[in-house]
Amino acid sequence: MRSARTLRQLVLTGSKRLHHHHHHHERSAGIIGAPFSKGQPRGGVEKGPDLIRAAGLRDKLQAQGCAVKDYGNLTFEEVAFDEPVGQVKCVRAVGSANQRLSEAVQAVKKDGHTSVMLGGDHSLAIGSIHGHSAAVGQLSVVWVDAHADINTPLTSPTGNIHGQPMSYLLQELRSKIPVLPNFSWIKPCVSARDLVYIGLRDVDPEEHYILKLLGVKVFSMSEVDRLGVARVMEETCDYLSDKVKKPIHLSYDIDAIDPSVTPATGTPVVGGLSYREGVFITEHLSQTGLLSAVDLVEVNPLRGRTEEDVQSTVRTAVDLLLGCFGRLREGNHPADYRMPEP
Repeated sequence: MRSARTLRQLVLTGSKRLHHHHHHHERSAGIIGAPFSKGQPRGGVEKGPDLIRAAGLRDKLQAQGCAVKDYGNLTFEEVAFDEPVGQVKCVRAVGSANQRLSEAVQAVKKDGHTSVMLGGDHSLAIGSIHGHSAAVGQLSVVWVDAHADINTPLTSPTGNIHGQPMSYLLQELRSKIPVLPNFSWIKPCVSARDLVYIGLRDVDPEEHYILKLLGVKVFSMSEVDRLGVARVMEETCDYLSDKVKKPIHLSYDIDAIDPSVTPATGTPVVGGLSYREGVFITEHLSQTGLLSAVDLVEVNPLRGRTEEDVQSTVRTAVDLLLGCFGRLREGNHPADYRMPEP
């Protein structure tokens, strides 16, 4: 089985241009804040981007040799009359916010950065993945989450769009999605075989049916327990790089991590990834040299019971992002470091 490191060697020998762009000391992050909460009912998640920044994300990325450009927070227009469409809530607001985000991600990719979208709720993956694909073409998607977020508008038990984003993006589900206001701009851009889930443990029966129907690759918490996270990541990268090595989009919901570590989130589920497993996923994907965009979503300070709950959640979010940009727990040093001579 090829590890991330061998994969990285293959990628680097295969393409000088990629080598230049992804070389450890030339990584660059383009940060977009998306303070948006209407994909779900709980206030507070719109505070995520500024909290993650306030925890020192920029300085910490720069300290590990990563260039950073912060594009600031997107502003989303208020939608006056946003009545439910069937079961689906806040459709117009979610549709227009994601269109804005898609354009912003395209701009970040055109500027040559790895896109970093700070949410906000997970409905924002629609615009983030759509914009990424519009800029670079076909993608692989690694979705790290307690939930599959693959309900269609017609299967969703709640009508909250943060439980549906993947259904709008998959080419195979195109015929199952009804026409919705402010959603006509979305072109499904991900193939089911280019999607891998890690960390699932709260999946609706309808979602389970969809995952089986489409043959999506899933590493639920049962697989993480059975195989261990290192094997899960090897199999993930083997699976995704089987044919052509596409750029990777990592969509990371903070609720993938166990709520003992990241309690400040809207829909916590016991039995999640440990801090160590969560960070390992990012380290491994970083070493492929293919990571091209990252979402970090669903940090909600109002859901923490104590200040420590909030701080632990935000610190973990920052550490996951640092792992995405090459931080290794063994330590790092600049390629041009020379020891001082006496």
